[in-house]
Amino acid sequence: MTISIGNDHAGPDYKFEIIKHLEAKGYTVNNYGTDSTDSVDYPDFVHPVAKDVNDAKVDFGILICGSANGVAMTANKYQNVRAGICWMNEITELTRQHNNANIICIPARYTSIPQALKMVDTFLNTEFEGGRHKNRIDKIPLSC
Repeated sequence: MTISIGNDHAGPDYKFEIIKHLEAKGYTVNNYGTDSTDSVDYPDFVHPVAKDVNDAKVDFGILICGSANGVAMTANKYQNVRAGICWMNEITELTRQHNNANIICIPARYTSIPQALKMVDTFLNTEFEGGRHKNRIDKIPLSC
């Protein structure tokens, strides 16, 4: 499985731990995030991840910023992206089961690194339920 990850200045520590965790499981990780806590513009790190997911170059994406709102808003501009903000494991599971999210957005200022690692595992291991949920997600992209 191949995963792209990106982060702004709120998330380097999270990113490093997540990459280490995923690589230990045998995943390939494309790192587009900053390694510094110096202030940066999060869209610069979101676009490469969202483009990889949108173009099916990777299986999933992971985005990290302070609240996860900015990265989710940016990623969701892409036609084939469904980026969900996850701050607890139950939300993460539902984001995959009901919304078939393909990018998890983690709020570094509101979760711990152990929580983030658990959410990443849940995200990658939870299947989309389909059924009535498929009809709903098919209506998300604009067709103009």
